[in-house]
Amino acid sequence: MAGSPRVHDLTALLETNMATWPTSPAPSFAPVALVPRDGYSMERIDCLTHTGTHVDAPYHFLEDGRTVDRIPPERLVGTGVVLDLRAELEGTLIPRPALERHWPARGTPEIVLLRTDWSRVRGPTRRYLYDFPGLSVDAAEWLALRGLKGVGTDTLGIDPYANTEYAAHKALLRHDIWLVEALDHLDELEEGREYTVVVAPLKIAGGSGGMARVLAIARGGTA
Repeated sequence: MAGSPRVHDLTALLETNMATWPTSPAPSFAPVALVPRDGYSMERIDCLTHTGTHVDAPYHFLEDGRTVDRIPPERLVGTGVVLDLRAELEGTLIPRPALERHWPARGTPEIVLLRTDWSRVRGPTRRYLYDFPGLSVDAAEWLALRGLKGVGTDTLGIDPYANTEYAAHKALLRHDIWLVEALDHLDELEEGREYTVVVAPLKIAGGSGGMARVLAIARGGTA
């Protein structure tokens, strides 16, 4: 329909042997039935729940945290903004002042997406797997006080790889803020514009997270 708002798909394509967290087993998505042979098609999935674009529920790092199946649906949809942080990276860190400089002057975002364009170099390289930028601890703590439902990133993790204490994860998850990692196509979103963001993880009983389809719908236009 002419004039309908554009729906942006921010989800990475799931593929066999795609680049995932360095210690994760290689994922496999293989056909087990084919229409010409079996009369129907079906595939087998063999991977961790934190593969590709996925949600981290609080239980991922907190023993008493909410599991992915217990995240209320209304917390998975909200007003979202993208922060273009490409020019603000300090090595592998996203510093707090960068967030403050790019924070929207008006409105109250519920979901914040951190754009670094790391998804453009997605692949089994040392740079992609180990050198991606993540939030500094004080940046994560600052975000945790913004009343958010969720925080997303186009890198493999909200912490830089070297932060083996996962301090940024914990700072956000302990405030019941879910995370969505390994997003794609954040370059399609315009900083300063509001979107309705829909994050739909698999509803896995007792799960620490789940693979997700993530959509952003522009508000007030077709961009």
